[in-house]
Amino acid sequence: MRLVMKEPVETAERPYPRRWWALLVLCLSLLIIVMANTALTVAAPDMTADLGLGSADLQWVIDGYTVPYAALMLLLGAIGDKYSRRGALVLGLAVFAGGAVFGYAADSAATVIAARAVMGTGAALIMPATLSLLAATFPRRERAKAITLWTATAGLAIAAGPVVAGALLRDHGWSATFLINVPIAAVAAVGALVLVPPSRAGHHDRIDYVGGLLSVLWIGALVYMIIEGPHFGWGAKAVTAAVVAGAGLLAFVLWELRHPHPVLDVRRFAHRRFAGSNLAVALFFLAVFGAFYYLTQHLQFVLGYDALGTGVRMLPLAGAVFVGSALTAWLTPRVGMRWTVTAGMAGGTTALALLTRVDAASGYGDFVAPLIILGLAIGLALSPCTDAIMGAFPESELGVGGAVNDTSLELGGSLGIAVLGSLLATSYGNHLTDATSGSRLPASALATAQDSVGAGYAVAQGIGEQARRTAARAAQTTDPQQAAQLKAQAGQLSEGARQMADAVGSSFASAVAHTSLVGAALLGIGTVLVAVLLPGRTAAVAEAPAEEREPAESGAH
Repeated sequence: MRLVMKEPVETAERPYPRRWWALLVLCLSLLIIVMANTALTVAAPDMTADLGLGSADLQWVIDGYTVPYAALMLLLGAIGDKYSRRGALVLGLAVFAGGAVFGYAADSAATVIAARAVMGTGAALIMPATLSLLAATFPRRERAKAITLWTATAGLAIAAGPVVAGALLRDHGWSATFLINVPIAAVAAVGALVLVPPSRAGHHDRIDYVGGLLSVLWIGALVYMIIEGPHFGWGAKAVTAAVVAGAGLLAFVLWELRHPHPVLDVRRFAHRRFAGSNLAVALFFLAVFGAFYYLTQHLQFVLGYDALGTGVRMLPLAGAVFVGSALTAWLTPRVGMRWTVTAGMAGGTTALALLTRVDAASGYGDFVAPLIILGLAIGLALSPCTDAIMGAFPESELGVGGAVNDTSLELGGSLGIAVLGSLLATSYGNHLTDATSGSRLPASALATAQDSVGAGYAVAQGIGEQARRTAARAAQTTDPQQAAQLKAQAGQLSEGARQMADAVGSSFASAVAHTSLVGAALLGIGTVLVAVLLPGRTAAVAEAPAEEREPAESGAH
C-alpha cells in the first residue's frame, strides 16, 4: 500500500474503502478552523490586557479572520474543483498553520489582525474543500450520514474552542491559543495525503475569474459593512462598503447570468429547496453565533467563571448537537427535510425565547436548558440543509457547492455577531445609564463602564482597589480625625464599587434578555419563511437536479 494516496476517487470502480477514515481527517480540518474563532472569545480578555487593545482593535482581531474567509471561499472552491480539492485542503492547512505561527509571535494589534487574516485565507481554502471531498468520496446513499457527522463536528467545535483555550490559558499566555493549531494542522495535512483520495472536476473549462473576483468584491464589502456599521457607526467607510457591496452583487449576478460557465449559476436560487436551505443556514447561524457571543460574556464576566470554566459550561450544547444529528439522520428520510429543518429552527427560537428570562439573579442552571435545546436544534436543522445544498451541484462543482453552504453560514454568523452584538452593546449602555443615574461616580468612569461589560467590571474593580488603598491609609495614619475621614471615604468607595458591579451585572443580564427577544423574533420569522420555501418530499424530488434523483446505488459505481 502506498504511503500517499494517489488514485483519484473519480476513477475508482467501487466506493473508497477507507472513506470513513478520510472523513475523520476532513472533520479534524473543519474542527480547527471553527475553533479558531470560538477559542478567541475566551482568550480576548488576556490579549486585550497584554497588547493594550482598544475596542476597535479587538473587534478587528476577531473579524480580520472573517472577511477573507467569507470573501474568498467561492473563488477558491472553484479553483479547487478544477485543479485539486485535496491540494486545496493541504495548501489551506499550510497557510492556516503559517498564520497561527505568525499570530503566536505577534506583539501588536496590527500583527495579530494580519495573522488572523492569513488564517482566514487558509480557512477559505479548507472549508469548501472538506465538503467537496466528502461529497466526492462518499456514494450518494451514505452522503447524508457523512454530512451529519461533519455538521456535528462543527457543533462540537463551537463548544470545544473555549474549553481548549481555557485549558491553555491556565498555564500559558493567549499566544498559545494560536500555536496549538500548528500540530493539529500538520496531523490533518499528513492524514489528507495518506487517507483522502485526490479529487477534481472531470471537465477542464476555464474558471470564471471575473465572476470569482466579483464575488470576492461584493461578499468582502458586505461583510466589512456588516462589521463596520453596527459597531463603529455608519460613517463614510460603512456607507462606501454598502455601495460597493450592492454594485458588486448586481454586477456579479448580471455577469453570471450571461457567462456560459459561471463560477456560480445564480439560477439555482430560483429552486425553493436550494434557496430555503441557504436561508435556513444563514438565519440559524445568525442566531447561534449571536447567542454564543453574549452567552460566553455572561458566563465569564457576570457569573465570574474563568476561561476553562466557561468552556466546560458550554459543553451541553456540544453533546446536544450529536443527539440532534442522530435524530435528524433517522427522521429526515422518514418525514422529509422540511419538518426536521423547521423543527430545528423552531427549537432555536425556543432556546432564545428562554433566554429572555435572564435577570440579575440568574445562575448557570438557567442557561442549561437553552444550551441543550440550541444544540438539538443545530443537529436537527443543519445537516439536511447542507445535504440539500451539496446535492444541488453536479460532481464537477462540489467545491463551489461547499463554498455556497459555507458562505451562507459565515454571512449569517457575521450578521449575528454584528447585529445582535450591536443591539447588546446599545441595550447594555442604556440599562447601565438608567441604573447609575443619580450616583456620585465620576462621569468619566460611567462613560468607560458603558463601553462593554468587561470595561464596567474593570471600573468597579478600580473603585474597589481605590477603596482598599484608602482604608490602608486610614489604618496607618495617627491622626484620629483624618483616620475617620479616610475610613468614611473608603466606605463610600467600597459601596460605590459594589453598586457599580451590581449595576453592570443587572444591566448586562437585561441586555441579554432584550437581545434574545429580538433574536427569537428574527429566527421565528425565518422559521416561517423556511417552512414555506422548503418543498414537501414529492416536490423536492421533482425539482432536484438529475444526478440527485438517481438511485442511491448510482453514486457507488
